[in-house]
Amino acid sequence: METITNVLTFLPSLIKATPLTLLLTATAGLFGLVIGTLTALARLSKNPLLSWPAFVFTFAFRGTPLLVQLYLIYYGLGQILPGTWVRHSVLWPYLRDGLWYAIAALSLNQAAYNAEVIRGSIQAIPRGQIEAAMSIGMSKWKILRRVTLPQAFRHCMPVLTSDLIILLKTTSLASTITILEVMGTARMLQRQSLLIFEPLIAAGIIYFAVVFILTRIMNTVERRMTSYRVVRA
Repeated sequence: METITNVLTFLPSLIKATPLTLLLTATAGLFGLVIGTLTALARLSKNPLLSWPAFVFTFAFRGTPLLVQLYLIYYGLGQILPGTWVRHSVLWPYLRDGLWYAIAALSLNQAAYNAEVIRGSIQAIPRGQIEAAMSIGMSKWKILRRVTLPQAFRHCMPVLTSDLIILLKTTSLASTITILEVMGTARMLQRQSLLIFEPLIAAGIIYFAVVFILTRIMNTVERRMTSYRVVRA
């Protein structure tokens, strides 16, 4: 009974930290999708000046742990930037905040995974559709905008949804660079209350609730994007 009471006591503080977790998820998810799409197109390019850097980027970020990337970006850039003109510019009040480094690390990591998913979806589009679009005089840009990307996103939407949910839970690593999102707040509550399990249980409840809501939202989006499909018994 005492454990339940303690968990309920910690929930309000963790609820207040939830918007920051959602901000990290939404921002990194959006940037990751945009950068991932551009990287996927670069990977498919026949120009080695585009395809090889894109390959190195995806290989490096998918082949190393996110926590290592987060530390390298936060502590690495933190050592480089103070010695430059940046510290004396209007950007420094923002760049000294760990939030921006977390967004950068999460976005790049998410982009690397999204790039491979989108690349595979683009390659799965039947070649005949591209040839049909070319036969009626559509430009490469118009084919990409009206044929290739819409179908690719429809095909890979379940995987992108899963990756977004994983990203939401991965934002807990931002607590390692002093960001007080849900997990960071839970660790702070552990130090203040000298309780170990109760703050973690409360944080788990918050994550579970947010994941449940996000899953329902993304399932609705997925159904609307694939409403053209006819399910046959």
